[in-house]
Amino acid sequence: MAAKSRNNKILQLTEYTAALLFIALLRRAPIRITDSISRFLGNLLFRVVPRRRDIAVDNVRKAFAGEKTEAEIQEIARRSCQSLFQTAFEVMKSQDIFQSPDVLEELKKTNDSLEQLFLKAKQIHDEAGGCIFVTPHLGNWELLPSVSAVVGIPLVMVTRPLDNPYLEKLFYANRTASGQMVIPKKNAMFVLQRTLQQGKSIGMLTDQSTMKGILVDFFGRKASTTPVPAVLAITKKRPVVVVACCRTSDFKFEGFVSDPIWPDETALEKDDIYRMTLEINRQMELIIRKYPEQYFWLHNRWKTYAGTKEVMS
Repeated sequence: MAAKSRNNKILQLTEYTAALLFIALLRRAPIRITDSISRFLGNLLFRVVPRRRDIAVDNVRKAFAGEKTEAEIQEIARRSCQSLFQTAFEVMKSQDIFQSPDVLEELKKTNDSLEQLFLKAKQIHDEAGGCIFVTPHLGNWELLPSVSAVVGIPLVMVTRPLDNPYLEKLFYANRTASGQMVIPKKNAMFVLQRTLQQGKSIGMLTDQSTMKGILVDFFGRKASTTPVPAVLAITKKRPVVVVACCRTSDFKFEGFVSDPIWPDETALEKDDIYRMTLEINRQMELIIRKYPEQYFWLHNRWKTYAGTKEVMS
């Protein structure tokens, strides 16, 4: 048992060292090089992992039934694989921007409107005394916490802990250094409620299938969707805001900040949970439709679970 534990630690340290070296190299590489690498790796993933490729193609085909040709469907799924690597590489290269004393000026180089959009998010946060920011796995969702820190939104993020604690510390170091707090997904409800009570905001990725979800429309099909943002909003009387950050070209981005989705104090709680969750999915779908090639179609979003309930409004 001791030998197994020791071998596991050696493997984790090896992974950590390799990741550290890879990140250092990528941070110094020109964007055209990292984009070429992401395209190569994305194409490789599309070709050699047939299970994920088939899930992606099937998801795109059903989401855009009658809207896209088969060639367009295949291309969206393939570019979705590329986008996954682009997201990771952009995060690595963005570290210098967020460590710069002129970070706002650096952000403006990525898009003049990005700062203004997140100042809108800051205004919603301030006026509500904290809110629930939700985002899909679209474009570069990993940049959003750093941008939030720049504009002054204290944020608590919900994540699934990595199996390798050294990699987890490496990947989340920049977030915690900026003052943002990262908490594990499991049993997070109490911490999230306290977060809102303290006037802070919450950041959540809510577009993954879940056994504890409710069945709500997403691209015309029922998808098991977490009701947690709506439950928190109703319980603490705070709004939900859908945000996203999508690339338009080499390290250029378009930001999205929805109007706040407020709970309806006159509605039955069950009905309002459904209404708010449906509106969250609708807002996400609107953005994804604009940049479908940047969405994480490889995930089995419409997976079904025994016992998952459809809430009727």
